[in-house]
Order: sequence, then C-alpha cells, then structure tokens
Amino acid sequence: MSNGWVLPDELLRDAPAYTPRPYELADLELLLSGAYAPLSGFMGRADLASVARRGRLADATPWPVPVTLQVPAEVVGGIDLNNPMERRLILTDPEGAPTALLEATDVWPTQQRWYGVGGPVRRIGDGGRGPFQRLRRPPAEIRALLPPGRVLGVIADRPLHRPQLAQIAHAVRTLAAHLLILIPVAENSRDGLPPEALVRSIFGARDRMPPATIVAVPMARRGDEIWDALLRARVARAYGVTHVLSTTELVTGGGLRMLVPRELAYDNRDGQWRWQEDIPPRNRRQALAQEEIDDLLDRGFPLPEWHTPPAVARELSRARPPRRHRGLVVFFTGLSGSGKSTIARGLADALRESGDRTVTLLDGDVVRRELSAGLGFSKADRDTNVRRIGWVAAEVARHRGLAICCPIAPYARARAAAREMAQAAGAGFVLIHVATPLSVCEQRDRKGLYARARAGQLTGMTGIDDPYEEPTDADLVLDTSDVTVEECVRTVLAHLTEHGWVEPRLQPV
Repeated sequence: MSNGWVLPDELLRDAPAYTPRPYELADLELLLSGAYAPLSGFMGRADLASVARRGRLADATPWPVPVTLQVPAEVVGGIDLNNPMERRLILTDPEGAPTALLEATDVWPTQQRWYGVGGPVRRIGDGGRGPFQRLRRPPAEIRALLPPGRVLGVIADRPLHRPQLAQIAHAVRTLAAHLLILIPVAENSRDGLPPEALVRSIFGARDRMPPATIVAVPMARRGDEIWDALLRARVARAYGVTHVLSTTELVTGGGLRMLVPRELAYDNRDGQWRWQEDIPPRNRRQALAQEEIDDLLDRGFPLPEWHTPPAVARELSRARPPRRHRGLVVFFTGLSGSGKSTIARGLADALRESGDRTVTLLDGDVVRRELSAGLGFSKADRDTNVRRIGWVAAEVARHRGLAICCPIAPYARARAAAREMAQAAGAGFVLIHVATPLSVCEQRDRKGLYARARAGQLTGMTGIDDPYEEPTDADLVLDTSDVTVEECVRTVLAHLTEHGWVEPRLQPV
C-alpha cells in the first residue's frame, strides 16, 4: 500500500527531475523516514556554515555533519527561487521513478557546473524498492515496538561470528537491555558483501543471539570515519537506542553511551568464548582476522565451526564463492599496437578450451562498433567508452562469468571506475598493462594510425598528441617487444591460476 504523497501528474511533468548519487539517495531515505530528525530536508548555506563553525544548525539545534545535495547546472536551470511554482525538484531512484519532491529554498555554486540545492523534502510515489523492504521500517514505528528500558544498539556492518555474538550476549545481560540490530544496506559492506547477503548472514546468526529487533537502514559511508560514526550514532538514537556496542571503530555522542568490548578468545578446554585474560595462553585460540576469513573463502575452504555458526558460514560461502567460481574481469590496457587484443583473444581461446569458465571478450574495436557507436575520441568520450565496457564486464562478472576487456583505456580515472564497478558486483578485477614501448607500436602500425597522426591527418592519437597515463596499480605487466603472444598468454594463465581464478589443471597454450 502506498504511503507516499502523490503529486498531480501535471506538476510532475513540469518540474525538473534528477537522480541523486548513491550516498545522497541514502540520505534522502533517512530524511524521509525521520531518522535524521530534526532535519526535514537537505541543508542550505546557513545551516552548513553553522554546522562547520559550531556543530549546530542555524537555529542552534545540535547536528554533527553536513547533509547536502548537489545537482548539475542543467538541472538547476529549471529552478527559480522567486517563483513558488518553479522551486520544485523531483528526486528519482536509479530507475527514474519519482521518490521525493524537494522544495528548493537555496541554490549556490559548489564546483564547476555543479550546484548545491537546499530545502525540505516530501515523499512521492509508492515508496522504496529492492530486497528486504519489509525491514526498512521508520524510527517511529520501531520505537513504538521497543519495550521500556535500555536498548542496546549494534550496527552490524559486518557478519556476526561467534566472538561478536559472545560480546553481544554479554552486553545484553550486563545492561538488562533489549537488542536492536541496525544493518546498513545502502552499499556493499566493508568486506565487500552485497547488502542482501549481509542481511542474510545476520539472520543466519539470529538463533545465536538474544531476542532482537532487526532493522535495515540505508546508511552509506562518506569516506570520513568521524562523520560516519557521528551520523550512525545519530541514526541509532532516532531508533531508540540508549547504548551502542562497538563491533568495529565507533565514535558516539548525542546522549548515547558506548560500550567498548574487551578482547575475547576461544577456550579450547570447553569450547567457550571468554575474556582473553581468563584463559591460559596454551588454551587460547584467537579470533580469525578478516584477512584469514577472506583467504579461506577465496580458496573454497570451510569456515571453522568454532569461529563461525554454520548458517552464517553458508551465507558467506554463497556470497563469496571460491575464486575459481567467482566472476572476474580481466582488463588489458596499453597503446594501440601493443598486442593487448591479440593476447586477450589467445587468453579467451585457452579458457574456452578448458570449459571451466564462461568467457565474454569485449574487444576495443568491436565495442566501438556495437556498444559505443557515435562516440568520438575526446577525453569525455573515451571515458564514456571505458565506463560502458566496465559496466558490461561487471554485469557479466556479477553472474559469475569471466569478462576480458582490451580497450586502450588511457586514463587512470576511467580504469579505476571499471575496477570499482567490478568490485561492487562482487567480482574480481585483474588489471594487465601491456607496456610495449611506443616505438615498437609505431613500427607495427597495422592500421596506419600512427603514420596518419605523425602526418597531422589524425588528432587525439594516444601516445602522439594525447597522453597515456601508465597504470601504477597493474596486477601484471607485459611487454611484447621480445616475447611471443603464446608466452604472454601462458604468463597470464599462470597468474590467474596462482591467484585461484582458474583451475590448476588448465593447461597453458
């Protein structure tokens, strides 16, 4: 049933529309749900200046960090603050469905062709979409369900293994509190788990924790640990939390008390988790570090039951299968004529021969013709081309295929975006720099591009009059000057085998 406030169709048609960035959409949902109360919308300049100066809104209400919306100049052009009928801005979800109406009260330039827009927001449409919507309950509804007394909040931004569950149980007993689990679902977890996988893993541990209320909350990281922690504490308080247990780093405030857990260890004598200092050193078994957990999952080994409940382990194994069964993007970059396309085709053939992987080859020339027709060779168009390749490759890898890409990809920022898209899809990303020198590439020049560029008949040629930003983060560097294609393919296969992405039995060409 809709709980939104629906605008007349004619007003929806007349108002400009914009899809905020992911963290702004998360802020929008928190504003609409009341989790950011007393904020009723995105901040204007007066509130921003006051928060920066004294940690309070312009009306002196305490508030920790900025909550802002930025929109491009072409969208701002449709807003007129002097006309009440032209202050409206429709905010949409990534699919373009209207989510909220912003009544702009302040507009100001922030950076080139971007503007800040402040003003109250109201929900429109039929509410949110996506998995586990039933868990995205507003603070007022949750507070009405909580029993009187203390409420222990746990922000579960990672799966709960036995050490964390023991900490939670001890804190609940000590405080005689009700347990409220807040699961951030606006983005992948710190461990790279998709939100829905994180939720499933928390539910997998439910029978190992005290009676609890579980809520999914669209909290997104801002890249500043202090800001993130302050906002999380504010949201927890809005949900009725009185005490918060730190399972990772957390700064709190705003009336909340923070419980900092002591170190636990596994007691080999009876299989219980106890304070580390209460167990003789010879009988202690330390909790696994996250790197150890990741390594076990990557290699396909089971997580030990003494450390992780079986139901949680099953969910983590589903979400992070062994590397040989996980999606992968192999991304070749290098100058025209460097040999990257030839190596990529040889790699694709070898993988197809083995039958262990479903392979998609996204060759630069084919992509230009089929996926990026109409794009030129300006920096913006080149970035768009690489982003399109990266997006398709990430979707292939999301479904556990192996995508091989071989554009020139001269700019580091576009390559980084391709890596981020693959990782956001839960896939691996291997960047291979085919570092054949320009002089060798020019000697090959099978398409005559370098000759035309040297003669001034062609502009924007990478390596001639357009820069190539050499990768500093390549996983593998090849040079085809004095090495055959077959040797390069064997080197790539050896790298993929060594790191667990393909089966060891795969024979190199």
